[in-house]
Amino acid sequence: MGDLANLVDVVDLARRVPSESTQQAVGYPSLFLLVVFGSLVPVVPTGAVVSSAAVVAIHQTAPPLSLLVVFGVASLAAFTGDVMLYWLGRRGVASKNGSRWLERIHDHAAPERLDQAQARLEEHGVAVLVLSRLIPAGRIPVMLACLLARWPLRRFAHGAGPAALAWAVTYQLIGILGGSLFPEPWEGVAAAVVLTVVISTTPALWRRLRRRTARDAQSEAAG
Repeated sequence: MGDLANLVDVVDLARRVPSESTQQAVGYPSLFLLVVFGSLVPVVPTGAVVSSAAVVAIHQTAPPLSLLVVFGVASLAAFTGDVMLYWLGRRGVASKNGSRWLERIHDHAAPERLDQAQARLEEHGVAVLVLSRLIPAGRIPVMLACLLARWPLRRFAHGAGPAALAWAVTYQLIGILGGSLFPEPWEGVAAAVVLTVVISTTPALWRRLRRRTARDAQSEAAG
């Protein structure tokens, strides 16, 4: 009877380990590539990707180790993507005709946000670059301000490193919060995605509301 129970345990373990191992083997490289791609082309919700990975990590057999790996992969990917995009942007600044990467950075930086970023960069330096990763839609205007200020790649990398670490910690904590509220991983992933979407869209909606309110006030005053 004991041998049968041991056999059942072994079979059950054999069913679980390959599944988790395969999940990690596929998940970590996918996490890295998605975050790098999202850093280069700001259309992928990289924060939601990291939060979802954190949710999956806390439901694995060794959550602390899995979360540490997610943190390492996410922060390295964010740093790599930022440095690559800045390098491509510097090539565009140095080129007579610019580049499509520099144009893409310009397209994602509203003029008023760029003016604010340039003023803060002149006043606070690298600290602004570190904080820009934590502000929704704040990374690109500050990066463009660094490009226009002709920062060398090494100086930019000194700020991009801590920024990537802080960003990875923040969105991993969001994933841990979302995952801890629900017993099933998919429920935690859904909660984490909702949280990241709310965090990323709320500032933009608030700015839009303030501009609309200001325009309405000006129209009433003119009328």
